[in-house]
Amino acid sequence: MLNVYDLTPLNHYTSLFGFGIFHSGIEVHGMEYGFGAHDFPVSGVFEVEPKSCPGFIYRCSIPLGHINMAPFEFRMFIENIASDYHGDTYHLISKNCNHFTDDISWRLTGRRIPGWVNRLARLGALCSCLLPESLQVSTVKQLPEYHACTEEDGIESLSTTTPGETLESDDADQDKHLLSPTAGSSEVSFIKEGQRCS
Repeated sequence: MLNVYDLTPLNHYTSLFGFGIFHSGIEVHGMEYGFGAHDFPVSGVFEVEPKSCPGFIYRCSIPLGHINMAPFEFRMFIENIASDYHGDTYHLISKNCNHFTDDISWRLTGRRIPGWVNRLARLGALCSCLLPESLQVSTVKQLPEYHACTEEDGIESLSTTTPGETLESDDADQDKHLLSPTAGSSEVSFIKEGQRCS
């Protein structure tokens, strides 16, 4: 299942013309997987409860097909792919969350996500010479900010402060988990060679 979210209320108007600014996540075996930006050369792939990605407005779900892969096999598959999607490689035009879900969908089902979900990025790629340089090289932070690190259990964990939010809203608003073998705690966690951040 492809779960699509609005990044802006303007989508209510622009979607009438076939484009908008969307986030998408791919739902498999009861969890949703997405890709977001951060400043470090480690995975930007995260998991959340389906249709509830913090910071975005859920729009719709689109069936993509079925897979014949047990949950543990899928977990290994997504963890391997996570190494191709580091948070510091996120790019609005060339490598965003919708490119991630399209890649996963293609690898799992042989089907692409609907074109309208990432149409604005494709238009931006075609007209990249007209875009301001800041947009050509920038990323959009879609994951919590990083804080102090300590070693523990070989897994990193992030604080849950999203840019623009205060610490007081952490517990109420955040429930994103960066991919790790033990994701499932209330912290955001991801794989990175033997360190733990909190």
